[in-house]
Amino acid sequence: MVVFIATLQVAAGKEEDFERLQTELSEISHAREPGLLVYDVIRHAEKKGTYVVYARFRDKEAFEFHQDADFHHRLVPPILECVEGEMDLQFFDWIG
Repeated sequence: MVVFIATLQVAAGKEEDFERLQTELSEISHAREPGLLVYDVIRHAEKKGTYVVYARFRDKEAFEFHQDADFHHRLVPPILECVEGEMDLQFFDWIG
């Protein structure tokens, strides 16, 4: 299994765009990727502009499919334009 958690700080005034784009990416990913198990985007309850993306894929091939998908290439650049600074992207091993 491939699991990642990305923590992102979204620039002030870009939150609505970020949420709209991430929601679209999540919905399309769930609809078109049989190897995707979870793709959640959450907003910090107290730290304005702080978001976490949690994704879990059945295997490396499913993760690579996600990375190479046409909708991923279309949506990720404008998502990253909303982000201030560097994204903290970390990969984890599934133990469940």
